[in-house]
Amino acid sequence: MSLAVIQMVSQSDVLGNLAQARRLLEQAAASGAKLAVLPENFAAMGRRDVAAIGRAEALCEGPILPWLKLAARDLTLWIVAGTLPLPPEGQPDGKVTACSLLIDDQGRQVARYDKLHLFDVDVADARGRYRESDDYAHGNNVVVADTPVGRLGLSVCYDLRFPELYTALREAGAELITAPSAFTAVTGAAHWEILLRARAIETQCYVLAAAQGGIHPGPRETFGHAAIIDPWGRVLAEQAQGEAVLLAERDSVEQASIRTRMPVSNHRRFFSQAAVRPANTPE
Repeated sequence: MSLAVIQMVSQSDVLGNLAQARRLLEQAAASGAKLAVLPENFAAMGRRDVAAIGRAEALCEGPILPWLKLAARDLTLWIVAGTLPLPPEGQPDGKVTACSLLIDDQGRQVARYDKLHLFDVDVADARGRYRESDDYAHGNNVVVADTPVGRLGLSVCYDLRFPELYTALREAGAELITAPSAFTAVTGAAHWEILLRARAIETQCYVLAAAQGGIHPGPRETFGHAAIIDPWGRVLAEQAQGEAVLLAERDSVEQASIRTRMPVSNHRRFFSQAAVRPANTPE
């Protein structure tokens, strides 16, 4: 089954971004993809009114969710919708989360993942300071869902620095993991590929890393380098900057062989913090 990862250079114009994303999804579907992953903030990049956007979507008054469901149906394509702002389910007035939706090829929402780890850091770039928690609430759940291309675990961007999440996804049966992202140019150059390959190797999963790659409002520069990584840590496809559609096939036989020959999931041992002692401490 073909997998597609999409790279965009999204701006603040929601309708313009949706038109760009539709064109790239059409390209993915025409190339035989069964599942396509959009990047983080694919519909609105650099906007400060994310709460208003999220409320409109929750009230069925925004353009993003209807567009997303129509695209999936029209193209007969499963779509991981990068991230979009949405209030928690059942809390239309709550603080929005950075939400990654899995939509099936009939336009139905199959799964929702709310980003667990928020990017509250200082970076040596033109912007200097990032505080996602000013606009977003933390998610709380690990999410894995069945798809035609395999059992899919969901993650987002900054999550890549927290390997315990990926261990939990593997333990929940994930065979592929999505990582829609908007890494800064500085942190991306330092750590992006290393993190992607490490998460793939330790989980023995395909990692589908959609990305933003260019200049955005803010000002903000994203690293790009969208990629598809196989369970052995090999980079199957990559795009440095600009928009792109990357394609690869999942080899389920080889993946099963890797997991059989190196059964790391069976070898994993868990220990309590109490078991961690300084060197030379008497028992």
